[in-house]
Amino acid sequence: MRAMAHLLNRLSDGLNRVALVGAALAVAVMLAAAGWQVVARYLLNQPPIWTEELARFSMVWGGLLGASCAFRLRRDPTLFPDALTLRGTRGLVYTIIRSLGVLCFILPILWFSFFGPGGDVSRGYLARLAGRQTETMDLPMTIFGVAIPLAFTLIVLHVLADLAVAFSEIRKTK
Repeated sequence: MRAMAHLLNRLSDGLNRVALVGAALAVAVMLAAAGWQVVARYLLNQPPIWTEELARFSMVWGGLLGASCAFRLRRDPTLFPDALTLRGTRGLVYTIIRSLGVLCFILPILWFSFFGPGGDVSRGYLARLAGRQTETMDLPMTIFGVAIPLAFTLIVLHVLADLAVAFSEIRKTK
């Protein structure tokens, strides 16, 4: 059990580092696109049409990846901020409560990312985006839409790692 918890925790930490780099890059792209929009609009008098769309989609990627990082680093809003530092049985109980709350929110989002009404894959969020292109950059919308299930899958992995560590700490104390 302890080895599995350690493996899940390391995987979660590694993916969190990748997500943090991705979030930082997305914010940098957003700032660059918005900055170029300002320069092109007010100095060159020729604003490009693609910068607003790139900034918007970069903001979505940065926000979602940043949310998964905030959850992993325990910087997300919580009702019981001190509970996350508890060890033993009380720490396990709070970890379970936190995990259940998060999963109640995330699992329906993941479900509807892939499945539509009646479990129809062709009517899921990603399937509906598959045939669409962005308005100005002529890219598949799936490139931007996949940020939602990716970020929430990362959070589910972080939840599993937190639960595994909490359970392994209980077993260690017995």
